[in-house]
Amino acid sequence: MGLVARELERHGVATVSLILLHAALREEPPPRALWVPFFHGSALGSPSDPASQREVVDAALELLRDAEASLPVLRDFRLRP
Repeated sequence: MGLVARELERHGVATVSLILLHAALREEPPPRALWVPFFHGSALGSPSDPASQREVVDAALELLRDAEASLPVLRDFRLRP
């Protein structure tokens, strides 16, 4: 995944990857990644919880807004209580 994201970025397409396993970041880290603590197949969280899904999307978009950050940018997501 990191290789594809980096190639897209090289062509001017900004990317954010949602990562379910920290180990996926070790080999080929994408330019911007948000680790999410959910089960495989549910990168945005519970399908019946649109509010928490919105939090994930907002956190991912926040990685794009931080233009000053040097790449790669890797952050952990935490649901608000």
